[in-house]
Formats: sequence, structure tokens, C-alpha cells
Amino acid sequence: MNIDIIRDKCWDKRTTIAGLERAVGLRNGTIGKWKNSNPRIDNVKKVADFFGCTVDELLVNDNEKAV
Repeated sequence: MNIDIIRDKCWDKRTTIAGLERAVGLRNGTIGKWKNSNPRIDNVKKVADFFGCTVDELLVNDNEKAV
């Protein structure tokens, strides 16, 4: 999971990760844990829906491109 993409999208939407978590119904600190563990796909989908993007856009690594 690329947390930097989520941070950038939060910045663009003028919110914080904590604000994002509240908005989509995740517990505080959930997204931060995704850096070291595999998130549940339904939670990633909630975040993608919030930003109006695809799950793939959130999962891409820095050296990969979403297709």
C-alpha cells in the first residue's frame, strides 16, 4: 500500500488522514498501519470512493504505473 498517494490525495482534498478515517468510518490510526500490513479491500474501497478514484490508483508503488 502506498500511503504517500493517500497523503497526497488528502492534501489535494484539504483533509488529514485522521479526517479521512472519520469520513469513511475507519478507526483512528487504521490507514497508518497499512504501510506495514495488508489492508482489507473493503476499507481500501471506502478510501478510493471518498477520493473518486480506483483501488488500483491507491495500490500502485512509486516505481510502477497504474494501467
